[in-house]
Amino acid sequence: MPYAEGRTFLDADSHLMELPDFLRDHADPGFRDRVPRLTLSGGGKLADALEAMGDRRAHTPETVEELLGLGDGLIAGPKGYEALGAFNPDERSKALDLLGFDRQLVFATFSTGEIFSRLEEPDLVAAAVAAHNRGIAEFCADDPRLLGVGAASLDDPGAALVALHQVAALGLAAVWVPHRPAGGRSPGHDAFDPFWALAAESQIPVVLHVGGNPLQLAPEWMNTGRPVPTDWLGGGENVRGKDMIALHHAAESFLGTMVLDGVLERHPSLRVGVIELGAGWVPSMLRRLDSIAEIWKRSEPELAALTRKPSEQIEAQVAFTPYPFEDVGALIRESSAELYLFSSDYPHIEGGRNPLGRFSRSLEGYSEDVLEKFYSANMARLLGTAVT
Repeated sequence: MPYAEGRTFLDADSHLMELPDFLRDHADPGFRDRVPRLTLSGGGKLADALEAMGDRRAHTPETVEELLGLGDGLIAGPKGYEALGAFNPDERSKALDLLGFDRQLVFATFSTGEIFSRLEEPDLVAAAVAAHNRGIAEFCADDPRLLGVGAASLDDPGAALVALHQVAALGLAAVWVPHRPAGGRSPGHDAFDPFWALAAESQIPVVLHVGGNPLQLAPEWMNTGRPVPTDWLGGGENVRGKDMIALHHAAESFLGTMVLDGVLERHPSLRVGVIELGAGWVPSMLRRLDSIAEIWKRSEPELAALTRKPSEQIEAQVAFTPYPFEDVGALIRESSAELYLFSSDYPHIEGGRNPLGRFSRSLEGYSEDVLEKFYSANMARLLGTAVT
């Protein structure tokens, strides 16, 4: 009996745990030695696991049998590289059988960090993006339940468009863009309109995801005169408590800028997902954007030209994944049932060991229509597909 049963479950967030040579293995020959090898020098326990798994490319048969023996408790079992299907696609299909999710978006874990924040040479960024997209497509190729998420850096509008064409050609389900200023431009800059238009026409949702902008507060905020805590992995590269204060701020700025610059207005079939950045901030953002548009339309012609309120645009075209510890029922009461998506974050520990249990408790008393939207229909709308 699978963990999730009794309805259709579309999982808006899961991950591939890339092995060290993930980008090099999928890079064009001329760039193979230049794209970075993935390392986790500050990643605590993850660093040890990465090196241990790097050459094997699969768990041992004994480990696979042990993990399969967890049955519907698999999601509460080992996480990260130690999870079933973390980096091996055949194992991932077995994991999905036990999890019971009908489809799931599959994001990278580490390689996009290199693409979005560390690589500076434009040709190398483009080569790494292409390698990432091929690698994700390969991982998802043999199981239609796995919906790969490609990537595009927005620093160069032309290169971004090339990457989006590749995402479409590979049959990937979505494209992940970093939620920061786009090469010195707003994402609403005219240079990006071909990108947004192609995403809309191709029904490829654009997604923002944690990791598309630095995770941590500036070091000054950690300076208390006392030792700085390690992150929950025991290292120093992941999220700590105070980092959660502002983790969504850049995503809110990116999305709000898109709305006020008229991107959603100009491209009403464009869909946007905001993934693993929580959703507790969404109701207040909707109110704030509506107020901004109403007040500043007196002095800003672009705001005066909007035919729909920002909240109406977002409700129709954007969706968000709450964290398991957030009260989805309260969020729906404050905003709309159209806005929120179920996600497991498998095999990351942040998704928790019983996300369905936590979400279902916060949705007690809601109608079947609301439950269907949260668990499947809203993600189907994001993807431009039917619930199956």
